[in-house]
Amino acid sequence: MRLIAVTKQVPTDAIREAYDAGIRDFGESKIQETAEKQSQLQDLPDINWHLIGHLQTNKAAKALEQFQWIHSLDNLKLATRLDRLAGELSFSPQVCLQVKILPDADKYGWSVPELLADLPELNKCQQIKIQGLMAIPPRGLDDSQLLDFFNSTRELADKINQQNLPQISMQQLSMGMSGDYHLAIQAGATMIRLGTTIFGSRIG
Repeated sequence: MRLIAVTKQVPTDAIREAYDAGIRDFGESKIQETAEKQSQLQDLPDINWHLIGHLQTNKAAKALEQFQWIHSLDNLKLATRLDRLAGELSFSPQVCLQVKILPDADKYGWSVPELLADLPELNKCQQIKIQGLMAIPPRGLDDSQLLDFFNSTRELADKINQQNLPQISMQQLSMGMSGDYHLAIQAGATMIRLGTTIFGSRIG
């Protein structure tokens, strides 16, 4: 189980405290905010930075420079661009494919049929390392529905693995946040993204 401390809107002194407590994986949503924090934390070289927010195509190159993990790869066009740029810049980021297990107008990501249809093209990516799925449940689900959601995500990963695509591995399940991580772990999450649980409520 990999704990990712979500540090958006969290000051760098709090990040240092989390680092001193043993955390090495930190999740951010915005390129500029991350750049400012990284410049202040250059003395902590073994941090792994995870992009968990939506990535605009025109910021793909910058994301490759800043993040070891990109959880929010949410469409084929972006995947193709990241793969090309990763080759040009000699980066090999670990990525998760963001999927919408249930319809949700508030989220980015592939629908399940879209993702399954795009797998042959995704399998052509040579530079990015597709490691699993990222899923965020819609608002308003009760615990039983949340557990079903997370189990469905795991089942989709298993289904993709059964295709034995050489460039696609579904070993990671990035799912579960402060309000539902216990259910995500129950369903097989390998990475959980906790902000409020670690740092408390944030302003803004």
